[in-house]
Amino acid sequence: MEAAIDRIMKTYDLLANRTTAASEEARAKVTIYLNTLMEAGEKDTHRLTVCGLTYLHQLDGSIDPVKAGYTGL
Repeated sequence: MEAAIDRIMKTYDLLANRTTAASEEARAKVTIYLNTLMEAGEKDTHRLTVCGLTYLHQLDGSIDPVKAGYTGL
Protein backbone atom coordinates (compact mmCIF):
# COMPACT_ATOMS: atom_id res chain seq x y z
CA MET A 1 0.00 0.00 0.00
CA GLU A 2 2.89 2.41 0.69
CA ALA A 3 3.97 2.11 -2.94
CA ALA A 4 0.49 3.14 -4.10
CA ILE A 5 0.39 6.07 -1.67
CA ASP A 6 3.83 7.29 -2.74
CA ARG A 7 2.86 7.07 -6.41
CA ILE A 8 -0.42 8.90 -5.74
CA MET A 9 1.27 11.72 -3.87
CA LYS A 10 4.05 12.16 -6.45
CA THR A 11 1.49 12.41 -9.24
CA TYR A 12 -0.90 14.60 -7.25
CA ASP A 13 1.87 17.03 -6.28
CA LEU A 14 2.89 17.36 -9.94
CA LEU A 15 -0.58 18.52 -10.93
CA ALA A 16 -0.52 21.73 -8.88
CA ASN A 17 1.63 23.60 -6.41
CA ARG A 18 0.45 22.76 -2.93
CA THR A 19 1.83 23.65 0.44
CA THR A 20 3.52 21.01 2.54
CA ALA A 21 0.60 21.09 4.96
CA ALA A 22 -1.90 20.54 2.13
CA SER A 23 0.14 17.61 0.81
CA GLU A 24 0.35 16.04 4.27
CA GLU A 25 -3.40 16.45 4.74
CA ALA A 26 -4.05 14.87 1.33
CA ARG A 27 -1.72 11.98 2.21
CA ALA A 28 -3.58 11.35 5.46
CA LYS A 29 -6.96 11.36 3.70
CA VAL A 30 -5.87 9.09 0.88
CA THR A 31 -4.27 6.68 3.35
CA ILE A 32 -7.57 6.31 5.19
CA TYR A 33 -9.40 5.88 1.88
CA LEU A 34 -6.99 3.22 0.62
CA ASN A 35 -7.23 1.36 3.93
CA THR A 36 -10.98 1.23 3.41
CA LEU A 37 -10.55 -0.13 -0.11
CA MET A 38 -8.05 -2.74 1.06
CA GLU A 39 -10.35 -3.85 3.87
CA ALA A 40 -13.04 -4.31 1.22
CA GLY A 41 -10.72 -6.66 -0.65
CA GLU A 42 -8.89 -4.54 -3.23
CA LYS A 43 -5.24 -5.61 -3.52
CA ASP A 44 -4.17 -4.38 -6.98
CA THR A 45 -1.62 -1.58 -6.54
CA HIS A 46 -2.42 0.01 -9.89
CA ARG A 47 -6.14 0.08 -9.19
CA LEU A 48 -5.52 1.52 -5.72
CA THR A 49 -3.40 4.25 -7.30
CA VAL A 50 -6.10 5.22 -9.80
CA CYS A 51 -8.79 5.16 -7.11
CA GLY A 52 -6.65 7.28 -4.79
CA LEU A 53 -5.96 9.91 -7.46
CA THR A 54 -9.64 10.03 -8.38
CA TYR A 55 -10.53 10.44 -4.72
CA LEU A 56 -8.13 13.36 -4.25
CA HIS A 57 -9.38 15.05 -7.42
CA GLN A 58 -12.94 14.77 -6.12
CA LEU A 59 -11.91 16.29 -2.80
CA ASP A 60 -10.22 19.31 -4.37
CA GLY A 61 -12.98 19.84 -6.94
CA SER A 62 -10.77 19.56 -10.01
CA ILE A 63 -13.14 17.00 -11.57
CA ASP A 64 -16.15 19.30 -11.20
CA PRO A 65 -16.46 21.14 -14.55
CA VAL A 66 -18.06 24.19 -12.93
CA LYS A 67 -15.23 24.55 -10.39
CA ALA A 68 -12.73 24.01 -13.20
CA GLY A 69 -14.20 27.00 -15.04
CA TYR A 70 -16.39 25.32 -17.65
CA THR A 71 -19.43 27.49 -18.34
CA GLY A 72 -21.04 25.47 -21.11
CA LEU A 73 -21.01 28.41 -23.50
